[in-house]
Amino acid sequence: MAQDDVSRRSSLLKRDLLLVGIAASSLLNGIYLSPLFDPAFATLRQFAPGFFISAPLLLLYFTSLLLAAATLVVAGVPAALFERLTGRTHTDAASLGVWLAATALLAAPSLLAQLGVLD
Repeated sequence: MAQDDVSRRSSLLKRDLLLVGIAASSLLNGIYLSPLFDPAFATLRQFAPGFFISAPLLLLYFTSLLLAAATLVVAGVPAALFERLTGRTHTDAASLGVWLAATALLAAPSLLAQLGVLD
């Protein structure tokens, strides 16, 4: 019985760490150094008056939030396809790993820009 509890806790910890990595990667892609930030900012600026967003600082925050959320959604597609193709009924560590890999792949240009490799 104690071994089952340790195994379950280990599995939950692994899932939590993968989810933290997914969230961190998506937030990394939402920062202002992302190559997608300027086009997203320009697009969002066109729609801002319709949502009563007048402060430029709020527009920057919403652009960052939009990019991070879009990264989560787009990177979730390969994970969902993986789950569907393998016949999984629940999300496990393997599908979270696919999601993390897709998120990291999308966030790679932002990371390279942060490190100064991309200008």
